Amino acid sequence: QVQLVESGGGLVQAEESLRLSCAASGSILSINTMGWYRQAPGKQRELVATIKSGGGTNYADSVKGRFTISRDNAKNTVYLQMNSLKPEDTAVYYCNAGVIPTSQYRYLEIWGQGTLVTVSS
Repeated sequence: QVQLVESGGGLVQAEESLRLSCAASGSILSINTMGWYRQAPGKQRELVATIKSGGGTNYADSVKGRFTISRDNAKNTVYLQMNSLKPEDTAVYYCNAGVIPTSQYRYLEIWGQGTLVTVSS
């Protein structure tokens, strides 16, 4: 079964940096767009950044200029480099990907279980 596993979350102070990773595992034919979403306490899940298979990116206005999304297609992994972190970045960060499993020949939208990022002031 195809799944996504996030890592790299933790507790940091404002203005510090953190790098999140998300690796897709299982028998995968292809992966299209990959992305990061986050859910802060008391708020709905929101888009942080996405990256197409060819490298095109999209960022939420709140993180543009501070966060960078990238991917390693050979490793089926997406990264989120977070610089100049602010307390308002505190949230559970979720990885997302559109995949076609080798065994299904059908497009699936899958999610990781999340990794917590806490930024103290």
